[in-house]
Amino acid sequence: MVDWNSQDELLLDATVFLKFMHVLAGLYIWEVVTSLDFEWGFVTGKKRFHYPALFYFLNRYCLLFTMIGLLIALDTTTEINCQALYTFNQITGQASSGLASINLSIRTMALWSHHKYIVIPIVIIILGHWSLILQGVLVKASWVPGAGCQVTGSNNTILAATFIYSMCFDLVILLLSMYKLVLGVKGGRSQLMTLLFKDGLVYFIIAFLSNLLATVFIMLNLNAIMSVIFNVPAAIFSTIVACRAVRRLTNFSQRGPEVFSSTGHSFRVANPAASANTIGVSPTTVVGRGTIKHKSDLSDGVHVQMQTFTVADEDRLSDYNSEGEVQKARVSDPEMGDAEISAEFKRPPY
Repeated sequence: MVDWNSQDELLLDATVFLKFMHVLAGLYIWEVVTSLDFEWGFVTGKKRFHYPALFYFLNRYCLLFTMIGLLIALDTTTEINCQALYTFNQITGQASSGLASINLSIRTMALWSHHKYIVIPIVIIILGHWSLILQGVLVKASWVPGAGCQVTGSNNTILAATFIYSMCFDLVILLLSMYKLVLGVKGGRSQLMTLLFKDGLVYFIIAFLSNLLATVFIMLNLNAIMSVIFNVPAAIFSTIVACRAVRRLTNFSQRGPEVFSSTGHSFRVANPAASANTIGVSPTTVVGRGTIKHKSDLSDGVHVQMQTFTVADEDRLSDYNSEGEVQKARVSDPEMGDAEISAEFKRPPY
């Protein structure tokens, strides 16, 4: 049986910890560098800055500073205050996990139109989460001559409680989002709703598994190093998927309007004016509020009156009889369930 507290085992674990942290640091720095164009959009004014973006930036750069501090602690050859450095790393690292949950919470609150019976409980849960995150010094480290900064102990009870709380928090956010996107919708789902559904599900699976792995090793309490070795991966994976979800939602809103067919399917139009002839819709002008009138005759296209927009696709073929004459038909508002939730949905103004 392995003696996890023997000097040989501690030396081996320290070596594994060192190499593992360098791999994770390289992974996260690569993620940050390859997505800098998103930040550049705010610098150049192409994207407007709103308050939810603040949590996005805090999430990304708290973890980036954590990884930089961790590399300094692992690679320095000059004696430093290891306890102060690891305290900084612990607080910013756990803060990044809390901010990742906040980023997903903002989407959920927007999905529920910021109703107070949803927002208030979520805010209370967030405050409870941060009360655990800001508990104080949970990891102890000291300078060992010839080895550098070494983890010598940790408060496993608070660490485990923090990760378990994070998993329960993420589960609540997932259930609220899924209820609104699945059970709360009559009819088909739009591409926006599908995006929110997939991103929320992917985030929960990745964050839950990484937090579960960290919790298991904390509870096993094999030794000081093994108890915290999976804390950093949990923070990194949660942050990556949360920030990618924010960027995907922002980029989605910039790809042009979404067009719905009467079957509940949807597609996006990159250039609505140039695409009108392609999808079979004759040129239109808006008359009054919620009414669209064609400039050309019915021979040029199909006259459709809707509250929002017009569309003609393969389903509109049923409007023609065998002689090719247009049948007089009024198309009802498509995808009523999706229109219902779209009217309520307030997208986070990233």
